Amino acid sequence: MTKANLRRLEEGKLYYSISEVCSLTGLEQHVLRYWESEFPQLRPKKNRSGNRAYRSKEIKIIRYIKYLLYEEMFTIPGAKKKMADMNMSDLDGQLTLLRVPAAPPAGEPVAPAETVEPAVPEAPETRGSMPSDPGEGSEAAARLREELRRVKRELQDLLAALAAATKGAP
Repeated sequence: MTKANLRRLEEGKLYYSISEVCSLTGLEQHVLRYWESEFPQLRPKKNRSGNRAYRSKEIKIIRYIKYLLYEEMFTIPGAKKKMADMNMSDLDGQLTLLRVPAAPPAGEPVAPAETVEPAVPEAPETRGSMPSDPGEGSEAAARLREELRRVKRELQDLLAALAAATKGAP
């Protein structure tokens, strides 16, 4: 066996189906298909029957796009611009930073972290809520998204009231 073949065996499978990628990333199939149309870096091969065959490179790209959109709260155009400015070595470095938590210096005891809950009112789940990553910090991200939705609704109400007031002014 060549070194390349051994490396492939260590990494696992060469190709993943769209359903396998969905279970790995926690995304829906229609989201992945939409991202393929939006991000030129995400172009999985298709097999003879036309099914998508994702490689580990595409899965890394999907994970980073998900991070940009759901955690960093980028818009699709903002994430596209950020992805266009990166190359694959930058992407590998970014994903490494996402996976590895900061370790305390050797020999120092680890103090328990204080948990400070943000002052965000709890709201019931909305129908169009974004899926959250089942990882660390997903609850905080979900609360932040809900707070942003609440502020957006308030701003829309204020704009409607302002438009109504100026419409009725002489």
